[in-house]
Amino acid sequence: MEIVILAVVIAVVLVGAVSGLVIGGRRKKQLPPAERPSATPTITTPPAEPRVGDEAETPRDESRRTIEEVDLPTAEAPAAPPAEAEPAPAAPEVEVPEPTEGRLVRLRARLARSQNALGKGLLTLLSREHLDEDTWEEIEDTLLTADVGVAPTQELVERLRERVRVLGTRTPQELRTLLREELLKLIATDAPRAVKTDNGLETPAVVMVVGVNGTGKTTTTGKLARVLVADGKSVVLGAADTFRAAAADQLQTWGERVGARTVRGPEGGDPASIAFDAVKEGIAEQAAIVLIDTAGRLHTKAGLMDELGKVKRVVEKQAPLDEVLLVLDATTGQNGLVQARVFAEVVNITGIVLTKLDGTAKGGIVVAVQRELGVPVKLIGLGEGPDDLAPFDPEAFVDALIGD
Repeated sequence: MEIVILAVVIAVVLVGAVSGLVIGGRRKKQLPPAERPSATPTITTPPAEPRVGDEAETPRDESRRTIEEVDLPTAEAPAAPPAEAEPAPAAPEVEVPEPTEGRLVRLRARLARSQNALGKGLLTLLSREHLDEDTWEEIEDTLLTADVGVAPTQELVERLRERVRVLGTRTPQELRTLLREELLKLIATDAPRAVKTDNGLETPAVVMVVGVNGTGKTTTTGKLARVLVADGKSVVLGAADTFRAAAADQLQTWGERVGARTVRGPEGGDPASIAFDAVKEGIAEQAAIVLIDTAGRLHTKAGLMDELGKVKRVVEKQAPLDEVLLVLDATTGQNGLVQARVFAEVVNITGIVLTKLDGTAKGGIVVAVQRELGVPVKLIGLGEGPDDLAPFDPEAFVDALIGD
């Protein structure tokens, strides 16, 4: 009986549990309309800001600025680093030129190396035991080859023949002495060889340098400035060569080396005007000498030669022209004499400067040019160095020709 009762109870419990599950499933499938989700999502507003809505106060009357009136902050540009001051160009160092006294003697070895052929050739011929006509002809050829010129050669040979005949027996030392004396007579001139640097006036001495293209006028002018500064003279340079590119720069560089001022003008300017200004500046500075470098010109061009005469006339309106130095390339030999004649007709040449005498030049050109123009050789160039321009010393020159 108890078993029956327990079975009935279990059955009732099972029936009740099954019924509860069925009822719960139906409720989930059929929700009430109020609990069904809406088709459109509900948007909730964010929480109200303080002092908004019903709690807001009455707006105050406050002055407001538009965007145009507001000063917006500007981005500050980074501060530029302080500019470094450019270093001032260093002043050119002023050189102390080599003293001119005895300069040619110091350069004697250099001169002798290129000129010994003349002196040694003559001594060899004169030392022969018998001096017949063939030997004298050889002596003449040697002199002519050395650019001595026809007339001076004939004159020298005649004197040598006379003295050798009188001398009789000839020792090498006697021959050297004889030849030295005769060459000195041939080179000798009564005209002063020193460049005129004192005119006795209150104005500076004015020296104009002329010549054809390529003879080295500008370089010679710069070297001459060194010679004069070495002798204690104050110099003003006039760059009247306005046609050759960089001629004025070249002359100015020479001047700066020895502390001499250079007066220059525009490239292609009037050379007479620049020469005039240079002399005017020399007078104002109370300089001792004004050196005027002129443009190279072909001696065959009449217009260029006339222009050179114009430069001379314009300069003389300021001060007397004390020197006109003609620069000749010694290597051109007799061709240089043709140039010299034309220049002498246009301007009054007072002195000769022989450049490049250390190369293939023959020493006889010194004799020939003096005889041709009747003016002395005052300066000779013996190299490319700044102090290789020397005042001409006849004795030192002849000693270099014939050797020791």
